[in-house]
Amino acid sequence: MKLDAAGDGSVVPRDLLHRRDPTLIARLLPVMRTLNRRYLRLECRGFERIDDGPVLYVANHNGGIAGPDLSCTLGTLWETRGPEAPLFALAHDFAMKQLRPLGAVLERVGAIRATKQNALHALQAGAQVLVYPGGDLDAYRHSRRRDEIVLGDRAGFVRLAQEAKVPIVPIVAHGAHRSGYVFSEGKRLARMLRLERWARLERFPLALALPWGLALGPWIPYLPLPFPIRLRKLPPIVATPDADPMTIQRKVGAAMQAALDELARSSREVA
Repeated sequence: MKLDAAGDGSVVPRDLLHRRDPTLIARLLPVMRTLNRRYLRLECRGFERIDDGPVLYVANHNGGIAGPDLSCTLGTLWETRGPEAPLFALAHDFAMKQLRPLGAVLERVGAIRATKQNALHALQAGAQVLVYPGGDLDAYRHSRRRDEIVLGDRAGFVRLAQEAKVPIVPIVAHGAHRSGYVFSEGKRLARMLRLERWARLERFPLALALPWGLALGPWIPYLPLPFPIRLRKLPPIVATPDADPMTIQRKVGAAMQAALDELARSSREVA
């Protein structure tokens, strides 16, 4: 998710990290495990060893607001590290501010508003943080681009890692973008509606998806189709404080694209 560097989210509430409820996560984990393994046929690699210290997980975003990549990634990290281990995911303003009751529920499973200060607060407290830097650019890319990593020119996550002095650990999901068929990214519609100004969004996607048939806009959740999903955790990438953020961003993007290319090839071979 695109990081907001300022705004009213720059003041970190004292109890921000204490809203996470490990007991609730432990109750949800068996349900997510069943969904991921039986319905989405999740296959994971690279999660055999996960460090306990603070890291910034950087993942590709797929399938819109309720994309199955989030269930697979969070569920795998929860299962590997345990519900008690501090793990937070950066969430968009739509859920955290504009739908405050929903945001309050998401906070209980570790969601925090996507601002640099919130993420930095969590990392400095020793937690691990999951971010989807491509945000709407990645989540709502056209279906013919489903095997692409789309980060745009967003490098806020690199600057965050540099300031927090934590490694960047890429996580790549393949198959999750087939939750629906995005036939238009809606760039012009987003500009006409001035979404970037009031909603921090640059896309207004048009998709064919269940259960709606025609799904209009970035706020409509799709029912994930039971396509198999493959998840890969890549080796950490060090973001040295004096390095150019865009150089590291391109390095991260290239590593993620190489992994996604490999997953796409192996998927076609199996098919």
